[in-house]
Amino acid sequence: MQIASHQFFFEKEALNYPAGKKAYDLIKKEGRRIEFLPSHNRVTGIPGSVPQEAFFHGKNTIVIGIRRTLDFAGCKPSAHFQLPLVTGCPGMCEYCYLNTQLGKKPYMRLYVNVDEILARAAAYVEARRPEITIFEASATSDPVPGERYTGALARTVEFFADQEHGRLRFVTKFPAIDSLLELNHRRHTRIRFSLNTAKVVDKYEHRTPPLNARLQALARILKHGFPGGVIIAPVIMNEGWEEEYNELLELIKNYLTGYPDITFEIISHRFTARARSNIMAVFPDTTLPMDESVNRRFKYGQFGYGKYVYTEDKLKSMKRFFEDKISSLMPDAKIEYII
Repeated sequence: MQIASHQFFFEKEALNYPAGKKAYDLIKKEGRRIEFLPSHNRVTGIPGSVPQEAFFHGKNTIVIGIRRTLDFAGCKPSAHFQLPLVTGCPGMCEYCYLNTQLGKKPYMRLYVNVDEILARAAAYVEARRPEITIFEASATSDPVPGERYTGALARTVEFFADQEHGRLRFVTKFPAIDSLLELNHRRHTRIRFSLNTAKVVDKYEHRTPPLNARLQALARILKHGFPGGVIIAPVIMNEGWEEEYNELLELIKNYLTGYPDITFEIISHRFTARARSNIMAVFPDTTLPMDESVNRRFKYGQFGYGKYVYTEDKLKSMKRFFEDKISSLMPDAKIEYII
């Protein structure tokens, strides 16, 4: 699936980098219009005067720029640090936590100073030796849809292949990963796919590939020797949830049986008051369970803001379910966390 993007912006300095030149040449070849701007943080000209229009046009905008902040944030529980190759995603998932972070016009930013970012990653690795340092390349993005423009992921996979004490991981919903398959990765990059029940994908994950396409892509990366994984997020515990997630796990088993080194990460549905407000503005008819008085409790997160999560009893029930089902269906898989 290609990005259905109608608007491209460039920082002029981005053309001084190979990834920027690659993106510019491809976009021009496709006959797309390019506008230049002084900074990827100050983008004007994206249409939309009401929330739904602003959101849609933002999702159809790509900005190619330079990442100037090279201090990497932490990324618990999946990694030690975020690796900022991309910000944003062309998908329109109603529940996405980025609804609270990327503004009313959530455009996608592709960073072209890849070698500078990787040099900074190498410094973080060196500082923690001899421990292994893990980097998450999808903390605030899905990095796969923009890969055809910059090649940043391929460059990063090859970089981490040479890092004895560094490891890369990222998660995606998009199956366009074939450009990575033949790379020398030395099993230092774990590629995970974000999966959910057929009902959740259909109701809430707008403009994303179907479940079977994601599973087929995950099987391809495992066939090519990459460590792989599954993120099931968010787990929505509506009536009948156990049956629906059991069907999902059975489907995953059918696709992945026989492949080694598969991990699971399970994340329950949660929301902040601000996220709920933003979601309701863009998706006024959403059926996401966001009534804080029903099976919810308030909890402060690692970044200092509060969110509504499921009650302790609900979370314990969810944890028991996934531990029992995964250990039964795929006993060799590793559950990294259930939260």
